[in-house]
Amino acid sequence: MKRLILTGWGGGSELARSGLAEIVIPFHFQFAWGPLPSPEKLSAYFAAYTADLGPAEHWSDWVRWPRGTKGRKLSLAEFCEPYDEIELWFAATARDQLQLVWLLDHLSGCPALAQKLTLRLLDSDLRFSPDYDFAKSEPHIPVGDVRAEDFETAKLAWSAYRAPTPEPCTKLLHRDLSGLLMLRPALLELLAELPSPLTGLGATEMRFLEMLDWYVNTNPLFHLSSLRGTYVWGEVELGYLLEGLALGPKPAVAGLGDELRTIDLQNLRARHEVYLRSRLSLTEFGKAVLAHREDFSRHNPIDRWWGGTHLTNEQLWRYGAVLTKP
Repeated sequence: MKRLILTGWGGGSELARSGLAEIVIPFHFQFAWGPLPSPEKLSAYFAAYTADLGPAEHWSDWVRWPRGTKGRKLSLAEFCEPYDEIELWFAATARDQLQLVWLLDHLSGCPALAQKLTLRLLDSDLRFSPDYDFAKSEPHIPVGDVRAEDFETAKLAWSAYRAPTPEPCTKLLHRDLSGLLMLRPALLELLAELPSPLTGLGATEMRFLEMLDWYVNTNPLFHLSSLRGTYVWGEVELGYLLEGLALGPKPAVAGLGDELRTIDLQNLRARHEVYLRSRLSLTEFGKAVLAHREDFSRHNPIDRWWGGTHLTNEQLWRYGAVLTKP
Protein backbone atom coordinates (compact mmCIF):
# COMPACT_ATOMS: atom_id res chain seq x y z
CA MET A 1 0.00 0.00 0.00
CA LYS A 2 1.45 3.34 -1.06
CA ARG A 3 0.99 5.94 1.66
CA LEU A 4 1.16 9.74 1.40
CA ILE A 5 0.98 12.30 4.20
CA LEU A 6 -0.27 15.87 3.74
CA THR A 7 0.58 17.99 6.75
CA GLY A 8 0.52 21.47 8.16
CA TRP A 9 2.97 24.02 9.42
CA GLY A 10 5.92 22.50 11.26
CA GLY A 11 5.21 18.84 10.63
CA GLY A 12 7.08 18.26 7.40
CA SER A 13 10.68 17.65 8.47
CA GLU A 14 10.15 15.11 11.24
CA LEU A 15 7.32 13.30 9.48
CA ALA A 16 9.48 13.02 6.36
CA ARG A 17 12.14 11.25 8.47
CA SER A 18 9.63 9.05 10.27
CA GLY A 19 9.25 6.43 7.54
CA LEU A 20 5.47 6.49 7.96
CA ALA A 21 4.90 7.31 4.30
CA GLU A 22 6.65 7.23 0.95
CA ILE A 23 6.47 11.01 0.84
CA VAL A 24 5.31 13.90 3.04
CA ILE A 25 3.90 17.11 1.58
CA PRO A 26 3.81 20.08 3.99
CA PHE A 27 1.88 23.30 3.42
CA HIS A 28 3.33 26.63 4.46
CA PHE A 29 0.77 29.33 3.74
CA GLN A 30 0.18 31.64 6.70
CA PHE A 31 -3.50 32.56 6.69
CA ALA A 32 -3.73 34.05 10.18
CA TRP A 33 -1.72 37.22 9.48
CA GLY A 34 -1.86 39.76 6.68
CA PRO A 35 -4.12 39.87 3.64
CA LEU A 36 -5.10 36.47 2.30
CA PRO A 37 -3.47 35.33 -0.94
CA SER A 38 -5.65 35.90 -4.00
CA PRO A 39 -7.84 33.01 -5.25
CA GLU A 40 -5.68 32.97 -8.40
CA LYS A 41 -2.49 32.51 -6.38
CA LEU A 42 -4.03 29.72 -4.31
CA SER A 43 -5.31 27.95 -7.43
CA ALA A 44 -1.87 28.18 -9.05
CA TYR A 45 -0.34 26.68 -5.90
CA PHE A 46 -2.33 23.47 -6.37
CA ALA A 47 -2.22 23.36 -10.18
CA ALA A 48 0.51 21.97 -12.44
CA TYR A 49 3.78 23.86 -12.24
CA THR A 50 4.35 26.70 -14.71
CA ALA A 51 7.50 28.71 -15.37
CA ASP A 52 5.91 32.00 -14.31
CA LEU A 53 5.58 30.85 -10.68
CA GLY A 54 8.06 32.33 -8.23
CA PRO A 55 9.94 30.53 -5.43
CA ALA A 56 7.68 28.79 -2.89
CA GLU A 57 4.55 29.45 -4.99
CA HIS A 58 3.92 25.78 -5.87
CA TRP A 59 3.07 22.90 -3.55
CA SER A 60 6.15 20.96 -4.73
CA ASP A 61 8.59 23.66 -3.58
CA TRP A 62 8.27 22.64 0.08
CA VAL A 63 8.69 18.87 -0.32
CA ARG A 64 11.79 16.95 0.77
CA TRP A 65 11.92 14.80 -2.35
CA PRO A 66 13.20 11.21 -2.05
CA ARG A 67 15.69 10.34 -4.76
CA GLY A 68 14.04 9.18 -7.97
CA THR A 69 10.58 10.57 -7.15
CA LYS A 70 8.76 11.74 -10.25
CA GLY A 71 5.84 14.07 -10.78
CA ARG A 72 6.93 17.15 -8.90
CA LYS A 73 5.57 19.42 -11.67
CA LEU A 74 2.11 17.84 -11.60
CA SER A 75 -0.92 19.33 -9.94
CA LEU A 76 -1.37 18.16 -6.36
CA ALA A 77 -4.40 16.05 -7.32
CA GLU A 78 -2.51 14.33 -10.16
CA PHE A 79 0.47 13.63 -7.93
CA CYS A 80 -1.77 12.10 -5.24
CA GLU A 81 -3.70 9.79 -7.58
CA PRO A 82 -1.33 6.76 -7.47
CA TYR A 83 -1.36 6.60 -3.66
CA ASP A 84 -3.62 4.14 -1.88
CA GLU A 85 -3.75 5.99 1.44
CA ILE A 86 -3.63 9.75 1.96
CA GLU A 87 -3.38 10.87 5.59
CA LEU A 88 -3.91 14.43 6.78
CA TRP A 89 -1.75 15.38 9.78
CA PHE A 90 -2.79 18.82 11.02
CA ALA A 91 -2.26 20.32 14.45
CA ALA A 92 -4.88 21.79 16.76
CA THR A 93 -3.45 25.28 16.24
CA ALA A 94 -5.48 27.93 14.44
CA ARG A 95 -2.74 28.16 11.81
CA ASP A 96 -3.00 24.46 10.96
CA GLN A 97 -6.78 24.34 11.13
CA LEU A 98 -6.98 27.16 8.58
CA GLN A 99 -4.66 25.19 6.33
CA LEU A 100 -6.80 22.09 6.82
CA VAL A 101 -10.09 23.71 5.80
CA TRP A 102 -8.37 25.36 2.82
CA LEU A 103 -6.97 21.99 1.71
CA LEU A 104 -10.26 20.15 2.21
CA ASP A 105 -12.09 22.87 0.30
CA HIS A 106 -9.75 22.15 -2.62
CA LEU A 107 -9.84 18.36 -2.31
CA SER A 108 -13.64 18.33 -2.19
CA GLY A 109 -13.48 18.88 -5.95
CA CYS A 110 -11.41 15.68 -6.40
CA PRO A 111 -13.86 12.80 -5.75
CA ALA A 112 -11.34 10.05 -6.53
CA LEU A 113 -8.98 11.36 -3.86
CA ALA A 114 -11.70 12.06 -1.31
CA GLN A 115 -12.31 8.34 -0.86
CA LYS A 116 -8.68 7.78 0.17
CA LEU A 117 -8.45 10.52 2.80
CA THR A 118 -8.16 9.97 6.53
CA LEU A 119 -7.58 12.60 9.21
CA ARG A 120 -5.25 12.17 12.18
CA LEU A 121 -6.98 13.70 15.21
CA LEU A 122 -4.09 15.54 16.82
CA ASP A 123 -4.82 17.64 19.90
CA SER A 124 -1.43 19.39 19.97
CA ASP A 125 1.00 21.07 17.62
CA LEU A 126 3.29 19.27 15.15
CA ARG A 127 6.57 19.98 16.92
CA PHE A 128 8.07 16.52 17.13
CA SER A 129 11.45 16.19 18.83
CA PRO A 130 14.25 14.61 16.78
CA ASP A 131 14.05 11.43 18.89
CA TYR A 132 10.23 11.20 18.79
CA ASP A 133 9.21 7.55 18.44
CA PHE A 134 6.57 7.48 15.71
CA ALA A 135 6.45 3.68 15.73
CA LYS A 136 5.19 3.67 19.32
CA SER A 137 3.01 6.77 19.10
CA GLU A 138 1.28 6.38 15.74
CA PRO A 139 -1.11 3.55 16.76
CA HIS A 140 -2.41 5.74 19.59
CA ILE A 141 -3.25 8.76 17.40
CA PRO A 142 -6.90 8.32 16.38
CA VAL A 143 -7.68 8.19 12.66
CA GLY A 144 -11.01 9.26 11.19
CA ASP A 145 -12.41 9.08 7.70
CA VAL A 146 -13.13 12.38 5.99
CA ARG A 147 -16.87 12.31 5.31
CA ALA A 148 -18.98 14.30 2.88
CA GLU A 149 -20.25 16.49 5.74
CA ASP A 150 -16.65 17.23 6.78
CA PHE A 151 -15.89 18.54 3.30
CA GLU A 152 -18.99 20.71 3.57
CA THR A 153 -17.91 22.03 6.97
CA ALA A 154 -14.47 22.86 5.60
CA LYS A 155 -15.94 24.67 2.58
CA LEU A 156 -18.21 26.73 4.84
CA ALA A 157 -15.36 27.56 7.22
CA TRP A 158 -12.96 28.60 4.48
CA SER A 159 -15.63 30.74 2.81
CA ALA A 160 -16.54 32.31 6.17
CA TYR A 161 -12.95 33.18 7.02
CA ARG A 162 -12.43 34.82 3.63
CA ALA A 163 -15.54 36.98 4.00
CA PRO A 164 -15.10 40.78 4.33
CA THR A 165 -16.54 40.72 7.85
CA PRO A 166 -16.18 38.23 10.76
CA GLU A 167 -19.95 37.70 10.89
CA PRO A 168 -19.97 34.41 8.93
CA CYS A 169 -17.38 32.94 11.31
CA THR A 170 -19.48 33.77 14.37
CA LYS A 171 -22.53 32.21 12.69
CA LEU A 172 -20.46 29.10 11.93
CA LEU A 173 -20.07 28.52 15.67
CA HIS A 174 -23.80 27.68 15.83
CA ARG A 175 -23.34 24.75 13.45
CA ASP A 176 -22.28 21.19 14.24
CA LEU A 177 -18.51 21.21 13.62
CA SER A 178 -17.82 17.93 15.40
CA GLY A 179 -16.43 16.21 12.30
CA LEU A 180 -13.44 18.55 12.45
CA LEU A 181 -12.94 18.46 16.21
CA MET A 182 -10.25 21.14 16.45
CA LEU A 183 -11.99 23.68 14.24
CA ARG A 184 -14.28 25.25 16.84
CA PRO A 185 -11.48 25.96 19.38
CA ALA A 186 -9.38 27.40 16.54
CA LEU A 187 -12.19 29.72 15.46
CA LEU A 188 -12.67 30.90 19.04
CA GLU A 189 -8.93 31.60 19.37
CA LEU A 190 -9.00 33.60 16.15
CA LEU A 191 -12.09 35.57 17.20
CA ALA A 192 -10.42 36.40 20.52
CA GLU A 193 -7.69 38.19 18.55
CA LEU A 194 -10.23 40.71 17.24
CA PRO A 195 -10.18 44.02 19.13
CA SER A 196 -12.00 43.99 22.45
CA PRO A 197 -15.04 46.29 22.89
CA LEU A 198 -13.38 47.68 26.04
CA THR A 199 -9.73 48.11 25.08
CA GLY A 200 -9.47 47.93 21.30
CA LEU A 201 -6.85 45.19 21.66
CA GLY A 202 -6.93 41.47 20.95
CA ALA A 203 -6.22 38.66 23.40
CA THR A 204 -2.48 38.41 22.73
CA GLU A 205 -1.93 42.16 22.96
CA MET A 206 -3.72 42.24 26.31
CA ARG A 207 -1.65 39.33 27.59
CA PHE A 208 1.49 41.24 26.60
CA LEU A 209 0.37 44.13 28.81
CA GLU A 210 -0.43 41.77 31.68
CA MET A 211 2.91 39.96 31.40
CA LEU A 212 4.83 43.24 31.46
CA ASP A 213 3.84 43.55 35.10
CA TRP A 214 6.39 40.73 35.64
CA TYR A 215 8.79 40.64 32.70
CA VAL A 216 10.94 43.22 30.93
CA ASN A 217 12.29 41.05 28.08
CA THR A 218 10.68 40.00 24.82
CA ASN A 219 11.68 36.34 25.19
CA PRO A 220 8.98 35.52 27.78
CA LEU A 221 6.37 37.37 25.74
CA PHE A 222 7.24 35.48 22.58
CA HIS A 223 8.20 32.04 23.84
CA LEU A 224 6.31 31.30 27.08
CA SER A 225 3.20 30.43 25.13
CA SER A 226 1.66 28.30 27.88
CA LEU A 227 1.97 31.25 30.29
CA ARG A 228 0.77 33.70 27.64
CA GLY A 229 -2.17 31.42 26.93
CA THR A 230 -2.59 32.46 23.28
CA TYR A 231 -1.36 30.37 20.38
CA VAL A 232 -2.45 31.95 17.11
CA TRP A 233 0.76 33.80 16.18
CA GLY A 234 4.36 32.85 15.56
CA GLU A 235 7.34 34.90 16.70
CA VAL A 236 7.35 37.18 13.64
CA GLU A 237 3.69 38.11 14.07
CA LEU A 238 4.13 38.54 17.83
CA GLY A 239 6.86 41.05 17.05
CA TYR A 240 4.51 43.02 14.81
CA LEU A 241 1.88 43.10 17.56
CA LEU A 242 4.42 44.31 20.11
CA GLU A 243 5.61 47.04 17.74
CA GLY A 244 2.03 48.19 17.32
CA LEU A 245 1.77 48.58 21.09
CA ALA A 246 5.10 50.37 21.46
CA LEU A 247 5.70 52.52 18.39
CA GLY A 248 2.39 54.29 17.81
CA PRO A 249 1.42 57.91 18.57
CA LYS A 250 0.38 56.96 22.12
CA PRO A 251 2.37 53.89 23.17
CA ALA A 252 1.12 51.40 25.72
CA VAL A 253 4.63 49.91 26.01
CA ALA A 254 7.94 51.73 26.52
CA GLY A 255 11.48 50.52 25.87
CA LEU A 256 11.18 48.80 22.49
CA GLY A 257 14.02 49.85 20.19
CA ASP A 258 12.96 52.80 18.07
CA GLU A 259 15.22 51.65 15.22
CA LEU A 260 12.58 49.04 14.35
CA ARG A 261 10.78 51.83 12.51
CA THR A 262 13.48 51.83 9.82
CA ILE A 263 14.63 48.18 9.68
CA ASP A 264 13.18 46.31 6.71
CA LEU A 265 10.41 43.90 7.71
CA GLN A 266 12.23 41.07 5.91
CA ASN A 267 15.41 41.60 7.92
CA LEU A 268 14.37 39.23 10.67
CA ARG A 269 17.85 38.88 12.17
CA ALA A 270 18.30 42.62 12.72
CA ARG A 271 14.80 42.93 14.15
CA HIS A 272 15.40 39.98 16.47
CA GLU A 273 18.57 41.63 17.80
CA VAL A 274 16.60 44.76 18.67
CA TYR A 275 13.97 42.66 20.46
CA LEU A 276 16.66 40.93 22.54
CA ARG A 277 18.26 44.12 23.83
CA SER A 278 15.00 45.96 24.52
CA ARG A 279 13.88 46.44 28.12
CA LEU A 280 10.14 46.88 28.26
CA SER A 281 7.67 48.46 30.65
CA LEU A 282 4.10 49.72 30.62
CA THR A 283 3.45 53.39 30.05
CA GLU A 284 0.82 55.17 32.13
CA PHE A 285 -1.46 54.89 29.12
CA GLY A 286 -0.70 51.17 28.92
CA LYS A 287 -1.66 50.76 32.57
CA ALA A 288 -4.93 52.56 31.87
CA VAL A 289 -5.66 50.26 28.91
CA LEU A 290 -4.86 47.23 31.06
CA ALA A 291 -7.31 48.51 33.69
CA HIS A 292 -9.98 49.01 30.97
CA ARG A 293 -9.99 52.75 31.53
CA GLU A 294 -8.68 53.58 28.03
CA ASP A 295 -9.29 52.29 24.51
CA PHE A 296 -6.02 51.83 22.64
CA SER A 297 -7.69 52.22 19.24
CA ARG A 298 -8.96 55.73 20.04
CA HIS A 299 -5.38 57.02 20.20
CA ASN A 300 -3.48 54.82 17.73
CA PRO A 301 -3.91 53.69 14.12
CA ILE A 302 -5.27 50.20 13.47
CA ASP A 303 -4.45 48.63 10.11
CA ARG A 304 -4.31 44.85 9.93
CA TRP A 305 -6.19 41.89 8.50
CA TRP A 306 -8.29 39.22 10.14
CA GLY A 307 -8.97 36.72 7.39
CA GLY A 308 -10.81 38.64 4.69
CA THR A 309 -11.67 41.47 7.10
CA HIS A 310 -9.57 44.62 6.89
CA LEU A 311 -9.49 46.10 10.38
CA THR A 312 -9.03 49.87 10.52
CA ASN A 313 -10.09 52.54 13.00
CA GLU A 314 -13.09 53.28 10.79
CA GLN A 315 -13.95 49.59 10.29
CA LEU A 316 -13.09 48.13 13.66
CA TRP A 317 -15.01 44.94 14.27
CA ARG A 318 -14.82 43.99 17.93
CA TYR A 319 -15.38 40.72 19.73
CA GLY A 320 -16.23 40.12 23.36
CA ALA A 321 -19.21 38.09 24.46
CA VAL A 322 -20.63 38.88 21.02
CA LEU A 323 -19.42 40.42 17.78
CA THR A 324 -19.82 44.21 17.63
CA LYS A 325 -20.13 46.02 14.29
CA PRO A 326 -18.10 49.17 13.61
